[in-house]
Amino acid sequence: MSEAAGDLLREVEAFIYREGYLQDRHQYDAWEALWTDDGVYWIPANDDDGDPEKEMSIIYDNRSRIALRIRQFHTGRRIAQEPKSNLARVISNIEIMSLTGDDIHVRANAMIFESAARRDTIWGTRYEYTLRRIDGALRMARKKVILVNNSKALPNMAFLI
Repeated sequence: MSEAAGDLLREVEAFIYREGYLQDRHQYDAWEALWTDDGVYWIPANDDDGDPEKEMSIIYDNRSRIALRIRQFHTGRRIAQEPKSNLARVISNIEIMSLTGDDIHVRANAMIFESAARRDTIWGTRYEYTLRRIDGALRMARKKVILVNNSKALPNMAFLI
């Protein structure tokens, strides 16, 4: 691996670790700031690679909907997260898949432990990112979260995975 490729991988890893930390701490305003203006956040349901325009998704948000979701968290009327779950995620297998113009295509895995008032849940995930450099900093243009058990009935997910 060239020095430049190694530097980019370390930068991508730091970005993804930071994003996970912000989510685990429910710091959603800072998390929202990581997105590009054309960002898309997608969690497929019942499939890894369906068409979100034609098939059901757990979440399929454009940038405007991401902002609305964050504002809704702040209203205090989202009682599914009262009290907020304690979260801890382990992120691994971060790999740069390709570079296309300004876009960096990345994949990673994560195990997320959620301790909520009534239950503990372990969420196994595969992440696919499209990252883009904006004003010298990496931002998310796309994040796809594949829940490894998305074909089964899932408990309520009242946090951003």
